[in-house]
Amino acid sequence: MNILVTGAGGFIGSHLCERLLANSKHQVYGVDTFIGPTPNNLKQHNLIYLKKHPRFTLIKDHLLNVDLRKLLNGIDVVYHLAAIPGVRSSWGKDFNPYVENNIVVTQQLLEACKDIKLEKFIYASTSSIYGEKTGKVSEDMIPHPLSPYGATKLTGEHLCHLYQKSYGIPIVILRYFTVYGPRQRPDMAFHRFIKQMTFDEPITVFGDGKQTRDFTYIDDCIDGTSAVLTANNVIGETINIGGKERSSVLEIISLLEQITSKKAKITFSPKVKGEPRHTWADISKANHLLSYYPVTTLSEGLKKEYQYFQSIYEEGST
Repeated sequence: MNILVTGAGGFIGSHLCERLLANSKHQVYGVDTFIGPTPNNLKQHNLIYLKKHPRFTLIKDHLLNVDLRKLLNGIDVVYHLAAIPGVRSSWGKDFNPYVENNIVVTQQLLEACKDIKLEKFIYASTSSIYGEKTGKVSEDMIPHPLSPYGATKLTGEHLCHLYQKSYGIPIVILRYFTVYGPRQRPDMAFHRFIKQMTFDEPITVFGDGKQTRDFTYIDDCIDGTSAVLTANNVIGETINIGGKERSSVLEIISLLEQITSKKAKITFSPKVKGEPRHTWADISKANHLLSYYPVTTLSEGLKKEYQYFQSIYEEGST
């Protein structure tokens, strides 16, 4: 099977490519333009294994610059992960890259897919589209994004549905809930906390730290994402990919203190506009359609992320 993964050099994309290549019948083509909050050196580090693999091909270019019809020739499945992420940086004048990379790129890719025979077009979305909800969030709840970033990802979902209805593109939408683990982006909380604690710097916590998240370990996320490839009865579905357990930011810092044997120096900053107070994924649909059951505890996952940070620091990649 020939599989195209956009955003292949990123946190989730690089892990997904490695998992797909574990099947000797898969040929994987990865596209990445090396923009966004992850520095080039870390993306290169993410790709070390992939670039040596005989069944992986990297296209280093922007999706708006490549000949999409040529790129898609012979492709059976598309995983569209490429996007500009981040809630805090999506406001004001910084919104333009979000429009280009999250909306325009998605529309152009769908446009190029409408005349070819795909088995699946899998779109990576986010829990940010839900906004502020109470209790477990199921896929049928009405979305009310709180940030421009969330609005662009929801627009991408709408485009997917439009192209499915009009042209029959076999879309599947996955909504990720706060993915963490090795290779996590440096702008994300866990990576920042570990780095700040390692260098005895103050930890910046936005709000009171009592906000909770449904944290999803990267291996669990990839279990659910890769399962879509062979799953039946998923075309047209939107599926939450959440984690094994929820926690507050302050509880996470306490766990990191135990793991790093360091005392955190916490400084509190005003609450970030656009971030919900709590997230909690109802993953019963993923259980049913993908046999998805996350297994990694926060303690286990944080230890692995800390070990990863130590390894890239020792190599000088940070």
